[in-house]
Amino acid sequence: MLTRRSFTLSLAAIPLAGCGGAQPMTSVRPAARDSDPDLVPRTTPGWTAWVESFKRRAAGEGIRADVLDAAFRGQGFVPGVVSRDRNQTEFRRSFEDYLAIIAGEERVVEGRAAFAAQRGRLEAIEARYGVPAEIVAAIWGVESRYGQRRGTIPVISSTSTLAFDGRRGRFFEQQLVAALRILQSGDTTPQRLVGSWAGAMGHTQFIPTSYQAFAVDFTGDGRRDIWSEDPSDALASTAAYLSRNGWQRGALVSREDPGGNLRTDAGGPVFRTGPNHGSIKRYNNSDNYALGVAYLAGRIAGGGPLAQGFGPDRYGLDIDDRRELQRRLTAAGYDTDGDDGVIGPNSRAAIEAFQRANGLAVTGDPSPGLLQALR
Repeated sequence: MLTRRSFTLSLAAIPLAGCGGAQPMTSVRPAARDSDPDLVPRTTPGWTAWVESFKRRAAGEGIRADVLDAAFRGQGFVPGVVSRDRNQTEFRRSFEDYLAIIAGEERVVEGRAAFAAQRGRLEAIEARYGVPAEIVAAIWGVESRYGQRRGTIPVISSTSTLAFDGRRGRFFEQQLVAALRILQSGDTTPQRLVGSWAGAMGHTQFIPTSYQAFAVDFTGDGRRDIWSEDPSDALASTAAYLSRNGWQRGALVSREDPGGNLRTDAGGPVFRTGPNHGSIKRYNNSDNYALGVAYLAGRIAGGGPLAQGFGPDRYGLDIDDRRELQRRLTAAGYDTDGDDGVIGPNSRAAIEAFQRANGLAVTGDPSPGLLQALR
């Protein structure tokens, strides 16, 4: 199943038991707005030669010469994009960790504020497409943290880099052509056509081909602008996507139900899923993603946490223990970069530093003994 973004790995990849005349275009900035120097586009002989060959193919597909010239001005090869594509690993996080990352209390508070700020627009989108306002808001939250993390890498550079690299060359050449069609249609300009390292764009992270197929101009200004500070077109495009991929008005997504059909981690909550669970999986083909969106939507709408908690992890710690461990490590000078209860790379680095400084075996693993030592 080719979903909106199935080409890129998500935290949700865890097993469970989107023609007018072109607008004036200018070159993009020579560097992506990112602190990582490997994400700065740069010209290389190989990439440049590939682009010249590609331009001939793109012209044969109807992309105008002026669009090609403007689109590639200031673009380049992005080495960090290739390294991220080649070094993807499947995230084997528990469902509890996944929820803590995408639907923790901070994300819930932010979501309720974002929902309140966009209530009128979200309700108008629901009236048109039949997708509940809180579901659209939740996808917004999961994909870009309500617009805070939309990506800063020029899409022409990222997709041309991955097409040139060749590992998934055909797919990314299709994305590059679709990105050029976006520019040719006048929906945006090269300097605003930015996204993630793999080319997902805007508030709800559409890849270029999905943008071409599903994006809508909800504001009526003549452009399908998913990059704007105003998220209206992006949110409506997400609802349009779901509507055209089987969404049923009023049908169930999922709900916590001890007698349900979808079990998560051992001893964790059980869910009953409905037809719209599958529709959300068309957006991202993962049970965890669909469950997480539904859960976050319920919390945004005022609902409470899950009734069934999760038991201790393999280290004998529950989420409250892990949060306390993170807080105590940070207070002791070993920064874990947050206290969400997820023992990821930052927490493990902090644990290792503490263990090393205190003459302990350096494992990076949490434990009740480590927590006790920090008390």
